[in-house]
Amino acid sequence: MMNIQQIRNSTIIIESGRHRVLVDPMLARKGALPSLRIFSGRQRNPTVELPESANEALEAVTHCLITHCQKGHFDHLDRAGARWLRERQTPVICTPHDAPHLVRLGLNVQPLPADHERPTPFLGGRIRTVRCTHGEGLVGRLMEHGVGYLIELPGEPSLYLAGDTVLTRTVRDFVLQHQPRVSVVPAGGARFDVGDDIIMGLEDVLEFSRFCSGIVIANHLEAINHCPVTREGLTSAAVDAGIAHRLLIPADGQVLALA
Repeated sequence: MMNIQQIRNSTIIIESGRHRVLVDPMLARKGALPSLRIFSGRQRNPTVELPESANEALEAVTHCLITHCQKGHFDHLDRAGARWLRERQTPVICTPHDAPHLVRLGLNVQPLPADHERPTPFLGGRIRTVRCTHGEGLVGRLMEHGVGYLIELPGEPSLYLAGDTVLTRTVRDFVLQHQPRVSVVPAGGARFDVGDDIIMGLEDVLEFSRFCSGIVIANHLEAINHCPVTREGLTSAAVDAGIAHRLLIPADGQVLALA
């Protein structure tokens, strides 16, 4: 049985056997980080506090997994998250691209091999990456695109962590080929004051859920001020589309049990 606990935004904890994998830790207090919009709302980030269950859940963490962390992407690794990892010397798995940056932060870095798009050993199973497109056009050229991960552990459902990406042919083809039993996708429809969405929004998540045969978990919701999609709006759209039974939208702190 695999459990996934939604912490906040894209921060989750994957529980499998004796392993607890923390993904993309943003651990700052509410309002400790700058706004990601200038002209259409100056609310500071995160817009909500960590859930009450976060401290207890974090104490059990054995590993950390980073999808991307450079060019100011504090919503996937902020100073509080880096400090927490550094103090505990938690093993941090990442791409070779991100490894030097994380080493400079004093973290216990365990980079994946250069050919990380191929399966590589991971916690008794295997892991591989798929390229993200964190926005297109001019905005896309300024972004750090990062990767998603497909994790396959013995006796557990295959798990696809999409990372920060819009819905691309690369993502679609990867999912159609591997048909993960569980997928975690960004659903907030994040965008800056100019340019288009830089992650999936409501329509992309619904489309993803239609061609993916497994369970889809939506996160990256209601925690950062440039993400307009709400849990209520996504739930209503999923019901109208007839896919609410396969699209899970956890509250912060909620634990999902996945067979």
